[in-house]
Amino acid sequence: MTSSAQKADENRSKRKKEMENEASENPQLSSLDKTDLTLSEGSQSLCKPEQLEKVLNEMNKEITNLLSKYAHILRRAAMDASYIQELDGILKEARTIENHLKQKRESLKQRFTVIANTLQS
Repeated sequence: MTSSAQKADENRSKRKKEMENEASENPQLSSLDKTDLTLSEGSQSLCKPEQLEKVLNEMNKEITNLLSKYAHILRRAAMDASYIQELDGILKEARTIENHLKQKRESLKQRFTVIANTLQS
């Protein structure tokens, strides 16, 4: 084996170890990453169109699944934002009512004071 072939083998084994380490550190690796690993290890075996088609279909399913999850998260975030806006509106209305009631209470206190003073005289 030539020196360049040995280096290529070493690089391949290092890359494989790095990918395995990433896989063990991140258990949420998708099947896309696993497919990528098989592509780098045995690209000669994927020369058949049926196998390539199968890999592409699996990748398409994974991408569709991820996009679906992303869309769900965005819809949820939009709903949460609308709830926050609605709650802000309710709080503003409650504060307005509270201030109005405080003013009414003060007005009633003043009237009762006037009435009490009138009765005392």
